[in-house]
Amino acid sequence: MVSPGGSPGIYGVVHFKNRAIGVIPLDEAGYTYLVGQYRYPLQLYSWEIPEGGGPLDEDPLEAAKRELREETGLEADGWEQILTLHLSNSVTDEVGIIYLARGLHPGQPQPEDTEALHVRRVHFDEVYGMVLRGEITDGLTVAAVLRLKLRLLGQ
Repeated sequence: MVSPGGSPGIYGVVHFKNRAIGVIPLDEAGYTYLVGQYRYPLQLYSWEIPEGGGPLDEDPLEAAKRELREETGLEADGWEQILTLHLSNSVTDEVGIIYLARGLHPGQPQPEDTEALHVRRVHFDEVYGMVLRGEITDGLTVAAVLRLKLRLLGQ
């Protein structure tokens, strides 16, 4: 390969078999749900929106519905894609898609056997504050919360 400057370059791309999928479930009272879990690569506990991966040949909305149901037990009547983003685009081609879910109905979580999850119902304004204070650092969550906050402000 030749670099943008014209010199020889070495390029590599990590290709994912899944898309990153995130969901902000938002109820009528302005509350959302966060999922807490230990993230081994970072050696820390993380609070995040319900999220996971969806195979590239699967409808992303179906993956979002599955992730929300698995992690929180929630089902939703209304779905809207609010954000698409590229994650770590200097080394990967991974795409993330974020959905807003409304019209929530409770159910029983069905986490994967590799997950030990804790679910919290938190007012969206508090989640926004957690992002601003650096208490939430997960990239999908930060982007989703900031995007939704701008929408709620009418921007």
